[in-house]
Amino acid sequence: MMNSFKDVFEQYQWDEIKIRLEKVTISEVKTSLLKRNRSMDDFLNLLSPAASQELEMMATMTRALTQKRFGKTIQLYAPLYLSNECQNICTYCGFSLDNHLRRKTLSDSELMIETAVLKSMGVNHVLLVSGEANKIVGVPYFQKAVRLLKPYFSNISIEVQPLEEAEYKLLHEEGVHSVLVYQETYHQEVYKEYHPKGKKSNFHFRLDTPDRIGRAGIHKMGLGVLLGLEDWRVDSFFNALHIDYLQKRYWKSKFSVSFPRLRPAEGIIEPNFIMEDKDLLQLICAYRIWNEDLEISISTRENETFRNHIVALGATTMSAGSKTNPGGYAVDKESLEQFETSDERSMDEIKKMIKQSGYDPVMKDWDSVYNGV
Repeated sequence: MMNSFKDVFEQYQWDEIKIRLEKVTISEVKTSLLKRNRSMDDFLNLLSPAASQELEMMATMTRALTQKRFGKTIQLYAPLYLSNECQNICTYCGFSLDNHLRRKTLSDSELMIETAVLKSMGVNHVLLVSGEANKIVGVPYFQKAVRLLKPYFSNISIEVQPLEEAEYKLLHEEGVHSVLVYQETYHQEVYKEYHPKGKKSNFHFRLDTPDRIGRAGIHKMGLGVLLGLEDWRVDSFFNALHIDYLQKRYWKSKFSVSFPRLRPAEGIIEPNFIMEDKDLLQLICAYRIWNEDLEISISTRENETFRNHIVALGATTMSAGSKTNPGGYAVDKESLEQFETSDERSMDEIKKMIKQSGYDPVMKDWDSVYNGV
């Protein structure tokens, strides 16, 4: 039996996957599209350069499969940034330790002020985000924050530093519904170049994080890679491989995938690989056709035009009105942001756009949607 995803990961080589992707034929893509149950080999085929020739067919299938599984609904949420303190140096992040700018961590009273603004926007699903600074924003801080917020939100998710299994259990007991953790890139040989200092530089500790989340019994996990660091096709194959492993091992949990493309931020590098909109559409379609149960989340990193169109092409969850700096909604609008948003429309404007697309914007948890609540 596999002890962790590391055992699966080590059976594959980055360069071999890259070569396999380049060798996929249009005939193999069509065969994968015709299947009822698809494997990782089929996902690889749908990711390939050859599959871009079948993008119209993939989009049509994606629309139908998403409506069949999730209906014509889009769940909306907003992030709440708790702190931009961070002890890591990451070459692509505005919170990086080597950015010597003003730092901010929300106090209890400031957290409640931000909460009041989110509630006025109609937010019922909140994502708590912070940098990695365990002494300032460690598990006790998160526990207190969740306790304060639980009366106001039906669904609390977190995107914070990787924690130990026991710490995830504590937060699960407090009411954390889901945990998002991104490997950033599965290219182990260059990972250290992007993360030269801090706990995040430990590739395997981060790689094993979803296993710790799964063992802790967290209801839902969100995975993804930072699109722009390395070859998006190869990175996305490994991300899907990770999800495939997790779904089989932690079958009681639900899973989502996000598609963060590298965005401008203070002091960061330029993207190493440019990913066009049509590439991102192909990637979203590949995930949906491969895995009908996977939730697909689209953030405000993406531009208005893309987000308008993706409502009917695979998205199940979207953020709106996002501020990526602690206190950004009311308390401290000028604090250091993690990255620039692209779609700056308000929550009400996003709701209106979704309705005009023939879909229903929902502010409640997906479990309620599934059960018709």
